[in-house]
Amino acid sequence: MKASSFQLSNVLGSVYQRGPLAFSPDGRVLVSPTGNRVSLVELHSQRSRTLPMQTRKPIALVALCPPRPHIALVVDVDGRAQLLNINAGATLAHVSFGGEVRAAQFSPDGRFLAVALGSQVKVWRTPNTLAREFSPFVLHRTYTGHHDDVLSIQWNKDGTFFLTTSKDLTARLYSLDPIGLAASSSSRGGKFRPKTFSGHRAAVLSAHWSQDERTIYTIAKDGSCFVWRAKLDDEDDEGVEADSDDDTAAAQSIAQDPRERIATARWGVSERHYFNAQSVGVVCADFHPASSLLVVGFATGVFGLYTLADEGACTPLHTLSISSEKVAAVKFSPDGSWLAFGCAGLGQLLVWEWQSESYILKQQGHFHDVACVAYSIDGQVAATGGDDGKVKLWNTTSGFCIATLTEHTASISALEFATKGNVLFSASLDGTVRAWDLLRYRNFRTFTSPQPVQFGCLAVEASGEVVCAGGGGAAADSFDVFMWSVQSGKLLDIMGGHDGPVSALSFSPNGSGQLISVSWDKTFRIWEAFRPTAKVEPINLTAEGLASAFRPDGAEVCIATLDGHLSFFDPRDGGRQLGVLECRRDIAAGRKLDDKVSRKGSDGGAAFTSVHYSADGRCILAGGNANWVCLYDVRERVLLKRWQVSLDVSLDGTRDLLDSRRLTAAGPVELINDLSDEDELTTAERADRSLPGAQRGDLARRTTREAARTRCVRFSPTGRAWAAASTIGLLVYSLDPPDVGVTSGLQQDFDPLELDIDLTPASVLAASQRGEALSALVGALRLGEAALLAEVYEHIVVSDIPLVVSQLPLAHLSSVLRLIAMRLNPASKSPHVEFHLRWLAAVLTTHGAAIRSRARGDLAPQLRLVAAALQELRANVKRTADENTFALLHLWDAMRTAEPAAVDSAEAMQIA
Repeated sequence: MKASSFQLSNVLGSVYQRGPLAFSPDGRVLVSPTGNRVSLVELHSQRSRTLPMQTRKPIALVALCPPRPHIALVVDVDGRAQLLNINAGATLAHVSFGGEVRAAQFSPDGRFLAVALGSQVKVWRTPNTLAREFSPFVLHRTYTGHHDDVLSIQWNKDGTFFLTTSKDLTARLYSLDPIGLAASSSSRGGKFRPKTFSGHRAAVLSAHWSQDERTIYTIAKDGSCFVWRAKLDDEDDEGVEADSDDDTAAAQSIAQDPRERIATARWGVSERHYFNAQSVGVVCADFHPASSLLVVGFATGVFGLYTLADEGACTPLHTLSISSEKVAAVKFSPDGSWLAFGCAGLGQLLVWEWQSESYILKQQGHFHDVACVAYSIDGQVAATGGDDGKVKLWNTTSGFCIATLTEHTASISALEFATKGNVLFSASLDGTVRAWDLLRYRNFRTFTSPQPVQFGCLAVEASGEVVCAGGGGAAADSFDVFMWSVQSGKLLDIMGGHDGPVSALSFSPNGSGQLISVSWDKTFRIWEAFRPTAKVEPINLTAEGLASAFRPDGAEVCIATLDGHLSFFDPRDGGRQLGVLECRRDIAAGRKLDDKVSRKGSDGGAAFTSVHYSADGRCILAGGNANWVCLYDVRERVLLKRWQVSLDVSLDGTRDLLDSRRLTAAGPVELINDLSDEDELTTAERADRSLPGAQRGDLARRTTREAARTRCVRFSPTGRAWAAASTIGLLVYSLDPPDVGVTSGLQQDFDPLELDIDLTPASVLAASQRGEALSALVGALRLGEAALLAEVYEHIVVSDIPLVVSQLPLAHLSSVLRLIAMRLNPASKSPHVEFHLRWLAAVLTTHGAAIRSRARGDLAPQLRLVAAALQELRANVKRTADENTFALLHLWDAMRTAEPAAVDSAEAMQIA
């Protein structure tokens, strides 16, 4: 494992926050802004991933370039934008528009970009994505005319005109370039002038073209929809003939040229429609021209789907409530069959198929911060617990939430998977520890204490028969450790002795029954869980203990303390200290906006609150009350790498220095309530929710700023990924590429020290063709190319497998095990199942002693991958066998019913 190779692969627990949604032109990918990052949801393959790029503030807009859907413009709330290449995961250009951007839209040909800045619309030439330019964004033209902020921009099909809507209750029609009009038009020659559409009594949210571009629809915030139709000059008087043949030809040419037709048309209101069912107002809307469908999202969480195909009619098709919060964004798929909704209040992302009335996607993150995380034994499922009292299960491959457990009534403080069986344990501040059956997704056991205690930590014994929890809540009045039997649910023991809250519990993974308890009283204790009468002496720490973790072999324990130290102890030798790491500088905290002390004085609160060993025990991961996650080498006691949790400066703790220019007499500008968007609030949002007689307003309103920090870190048992429960969600870093494919998991560790001048992909392939299986396989392992390794591996003859395995160097044993596991996994769709099983049997038979000695060390991740692949293969084979059995029984019953005589004769022959 190379520490520098971990890269961000996904952000779980945060699926949508704000801003518009976008579909790819083929409708397969949905682009969703999540904080200061962009998430991609592949709807057909049911997978999601998060791009590694970040903005300095939360993302407000995302726009895709229609001819090149892999090019996207991302704009944050301050108007700073990035031009991204989604496929390459790279930033192509940066630009600052100098103010808040409320709308941005690429032209249909992708040559221009229209941006709404205040009451103006600026059109820029799209940068060249194939060559590096000094000034990539070139201003084409600035359009004025609105008297208030512009809210939306909509281009026509050929990109020569665009519609804008504004808070000034109007919509306007602009041309991209100046247009000269013929003398036969109503303007009697001259240039085209922007046209104004007025008549609404509230801010106009959006305007849309019809399929033939002869009709324009405008939707306002008060629930009104105006239909504007074009009327040409030659349609004024039907009975009046043209004066000459030239005028007739000119009128025909105008009618045939869409550009001239739009420019010379006189637009008037044809119909007015009102969505009176929802009196609280419209929040968002979208229109699909090909099917003439209009979808409107309301502030009550209800959306309405209407058809405008009939002349002068607005027929409702569906009205459905999808959330208890307002619908912040809505978008049609390119073919018009799917509707994507985003609800910012609850962080919901939904895709609905309106024809079948079914959900294609329905995801929701945690309402509050993610507090803890735990991996299943095969690394396929990650469980998260939040401050909202919910436990969510995530599929680490797809990135989707597969189940939500809601029985807890307070914040979740700790999660642990049992090493055997599909069982998850959770501890909460509501005073309960619950055991969950993950096959039926139900709570089958609840553990409580004699007196109410807020449980802040949890530990499960290796056999899964005993579970312990410690009192560690903020208002804890009990500092004991409680032990229960999982089978009976009875309280086995109460272990007391600590003088402060118990902050961490850890069972030894080797099954010895040793339990480490760490407390705020600056001590930790080593308990013998199966010897309750054994004497336990406290072992002093340098400061308050915050977290602990056992090494996978149980020979070492790491404890994090409040003074920023990581201390290592030997639990088998009475807690003898093995070493210490000074980490305060590595986890230095950033500045907060309301800090009254200097940076040096604010570093005192930075400490690790969660630690965890890697699967091979060589590294330890640590995170805490700062914007950094650190990885240390256990043997060398050195820092290997740091990862920054977030670059979002709207969070506290992400800045090293504060900007004194933004300091006013009332405090920092960011802390002053901005009432400029007061007119955008709905009636329900403006309502006073405070109780009668209350002096402090709504006590449920958040009064503190979110800070960048990590509350829990965990390595995956496979060793290929790790996760951090942070303020912005569950950050998942992986050694494998985000796109899961056939060969993505086959990438081996590249070591240049093992290469020579003659070792090339061509020479490896030549050796494979000559039948030199061992040399070709070793060469492919050294080069580390996934495609080459797969080809050489599959080319080995079945009869040569035992000989190749017997001569295989032990240094490549872990790589070969990982290769077999990835090829054996059904996700690789490899048809050679027996071939992979023969390889696995040969490796285990030949190198069984070496594997057993290293099973708890560097081979632990590979063995877990093999076990997970075998379990998945077994489930698939059993499912196929059951389906075949049921099919044969059905055919047998059908045959007996149809031909009883033939069946009786066949049975007689079998008996004979």
